[in-house]
Amino acid sequence: MSSRDRGRWIGASFAAVWLVVVLLIDVATASDTLVLAVLYAISPLIACSVLPTGPTAGYAVAAVVLAVGSNAWGGEWDTAQMWVRVIDVTLVSAAAVSVAAVRVRRERRLARVERIAEVAQRTILPVIPARVGSVTTGARYLSASEDTLVGGDLFDWFRSEQRICFLVGDVRGKGLGAVEQAARVIRAFRQSAAAGGDLAAIAAQMSSYLMPFLDEEEFATAALVQFTDQGHVTLVDCGHPPPLLVPRDGEPTFLEAPVGLPLGLGTDYEPATRQWSPGDRLLLYTDGLSEARDGDDEFLPVLPLASVLRSADLEDALDELLDEVRGHVPGARFADDLAVLLLEYTGVEEEAPADTRDGWVLGSAPRRRAREHLTQGT
Repeated sequence: MSSRDRGRWIGASFAAVWLVVVLLIDVATASDTLVLAVLYAISPLIACSVLPTGPTAGYAVAAVVLAVGSNAWGGEWDTAQMWVRVIDVTLVSAAAVSVAAVRVRRERRLARVERIAEVAQRTILPVIPARVGSVTTGARYLSASEDTLVGGDLFDWFRSEQRICFLVGDVRGKGLGAVEQAARVIRAFRQSAAAGGDLAAIAAQMSSYLMPFLDEEEFATAALVQFTDQGHVTLVDCGHPPPLLVPRDGEPTFLEAPVGLPLGLGTDYEPATRQWSPGDRLLLYTDGLSEARDGDDEFLPVLPLASVLRSADLEDALDELLDEVRGHVPGARFADDLAVLLLEYTGVEEEAPADTRDGWVLGSAPRRRAREHLTQGT
């Protein structure tokens, strides 16, 4: 049962119980000095807060009938006081039905707006294909904002005949403003990657593109990685947490490069390249992971997470990873957006899909939506 259905059930039950309780008290204490008829009007008022117009009208009719019956039972039929009470219950009940009708219209309008916003937000964040060339992928996104599916964290990908690139970034801020800037970072990445150049040049072009759109307090951290057929991975760090390299055999370590300024604040970046072997995995993440705090305000250690990233399946590994993060933060409630991208080198090149344009594989090419690709962290 959904929370909405549960709320309706509780509201309907409370409204019905109110009618029954007032009726029992009314019957048990019938007297000229104590008249409870007007209290029946409370029932449709309860109902109108959670129920549609039809059920609320049912409670309204029941309240009016019981009010009339209460006056008849008390021996005040066809008196001035009787009509005052009945009219009072009728007017309150009618108002409750009107309130329910207005509420339902507003809820439907809000639902339509939310559906439009949901579609718009889902189109901002690309879906990473299950495989890009020689790299298999898994991705997750959790938004800390209750009113958005996507916040300021982001990821994207690019493929050409010479290389495969991935981006994970984090725009300063939360909410819809951060969503707008995240979309600009993704657009900058696609434009710069398609233009060619090495990874450091791509980062510099992205930063230059973003500068006019960011104010003095806005910026975006990012980690850009590039893979080639020779089994090498290159990293450019734009003020972002370093990726975690989990070898198939050997000790996990952070993949580090000279740390440059966040995007929008500078254009000087230095790449770092190292070899990786088939079966090695690389975790790119935002600070929603590395800065997740427990009840004692302690950060989540990232390096020990390598043990859960060695699961046979990337999707299972990501599920276990998020379980670890949820278990670390109080109440499994995330204070910041969280994006993670897990990559594994297969050593076997997959043929590029047919739907390419100017060397860029379209983001709508074979796609697989991760089970928790867009969910809230609550």
